Amino acid sequence: MRDYFTAFEGFDLADTMARDLSGDAQALNACIECCDRHAQPGRVALVWESSDGSRSRHTFVELREQSARFASVLASLGVGPGDRVSGLLPRTPELLIAVLATWRLGAVYQPLFTAFGPKAIEHRVRTAGSKVLVTNAANRDKLDGLEASLQAVTVADADGKGVRPGDHDFRAELARHEPRYEALPRRADDPFLLMFTSGTTGLAKPLEVPLKAITAFMAYMRDAVDLRPEDTFWNLADPGWAYGLYYGVTGPLALGHAITFYDGPFSVESTARIVQRYGIDNLAGSPTAFRLLMAAGNTAVDALAGRLRVVSSAGEPLTPEVIRWFADRLGAPIHDHYGQTEMGMVLCNHHALAHPVRIGAAGFPSPGHRVVVLDPERQEELPAGRPGILALDRSRSPMFWFPGYHGVPTQAFVGDYYLSGDTVELNDDGSISFIGRSDDVITTSGYRVGPFDVESALIEHPAVVEAAVVGKPDPERTELVKAFVVLDARHAPSRELAEALQRHVRQRLSAHAYPREVEFVEELPKTPSGKIQRFLLRNQEKAKADAAAGEPLA
Repeated sequence: MRDYFTAFEGFDLADTMARDLSGDAQALNACIECCDRHAQPGRVALVWESSDGSRSRHTFVELREQSARFASVLASLGVGPGDRVSGLLPRTPELLIAVLATWRLGAVYQPLFTAFGPKAIEHRVRTAGSKVLVTNAANRDKLDGLEASLQAVTVADADGKGVRPGDHDFRAELARHEPRYEALPRRADDPFLLMFTSGTTGLAKPLEVPLKAITAFMAYMRDAVDLRPEDTFWNLADPGWAYGLYYGVTGPLALGHAITFYDGPFSVESTARIVQRYGIDNLAGSPTAFRLLMAAGNTAVDALAGRLRVVSSAGEPLTPEVIRWFADRLGAPIHDHYGQTEMGMVLCNHHALAHPVRIGAAGFPSPGHRVVVLDPERQEELPAGRPGILALDRSRSPMFWFPGYHGVPTQAFVGDYYLSGDTVELNDDGSISFIGRSDDVITTSGYRVGPFDVESALIEHPAVVEAAVVGKPDPERTELVKAFVVLDARHAPSRELAEALQRHVRQRLSAHAYPREVEFVEELPKTPSGKIQRFLLRNQEKAKADAAAGEPLA
């Protein structure tokens, strides 16, 4: 295990690009980096299983041929370098073929999560200006009425049906075209992905990911995830989202490492089955999935004990309860990692780098990134113990790649700093703790309360499965701390339970931080990727307060 501080201080971007990426940094192609240069006989690139039990393995050699065929298909439809191709596909081999083929052309892949409805799809496809959309029979209906000029390539269902008149049949076109399309070289600053933010605080914004970001993705897999050649790796996140596409597809493949796709809904049983069947020992995913594993407490979970070497978590902060449960129940260290669609993972408790791990802290800056805590008004870097905005010093962060939002005016940059919009605090040991989105931080009776601390305390109670905490407008205290709580099936909502939860938090935190109100709900509003949308709850409480005051609802 390398020492963190030696790795950080000795980091050099040019050396890493020369060591990790093939060829000239100004003549890159994502398909070469993630497929062609690893195409050795028998080298597996993808392990796939469907919810119906179907299974297959695909080598880099096979994917090189199929991506060349499908690149010819896309080229015949008018796709060229810099053009956009949208993908609305589940986790299947066809998805990976479409992604690699798009990159082979020097085009830009734009992912669509299969849980999206027509309006979310239309917003992204129209904003991207996509020429082609690749989908399957199960999702084809979502394109009806789409006000965008693009061609559809459809993967037929198991019976060979579902391809609409006017669509192009994926498998038929693949068989018809020759595998002779050579990868087109691009520059390091050219985009290969067009992503959209997750929409936790408002409308999803588009951004282009340049080819040079692949180096940062590889470094995260190496340093934070500790992906070793002998590991069997699985990232639970869907490739329709940044964490799944950056670190479930691009990063591992660029290292020549096989990835795992499970084409089925998340369940404790299916997760345990995949881990056991394929010998998964390096697992990554979101706190939502890990909380569900913890809440299940059944024999399927027991079967995971001792099988996982390391576990990585991203999307929302881990609660101490989850960290302790993984250590005690499964014998696996689970580490918190922080990032955004805009910059990838930049703050981590690294599995492969030796440094102190402080429970409740997001970790230390990843090598190649200078992460600071900034005063939001003066733009001055703050010392330990003073909350501020998490910012990236672009002038001293050679791994930082975010160019700004595509076609959208941005306030994200102030001088040399990129402002994340997240409130954090520097600790004495140099680690950084996440407090919350700037909009999420609650001001009550002159105190600033981070929702994560309150939620962490609530989740430690055995009756609570999930919790979201927001500020409710209050004329005397500015805001009240209000908690929305999802209960374990064995517990029923009651005034007594609400009071017990209030006492529980008060004892663990402080008198000003406990929730003055507790509302029991069946579920919490989330983005399709599983992140809690506190702003919807906050807006709901504001609307109620405005109505009570006699103000018109906006």
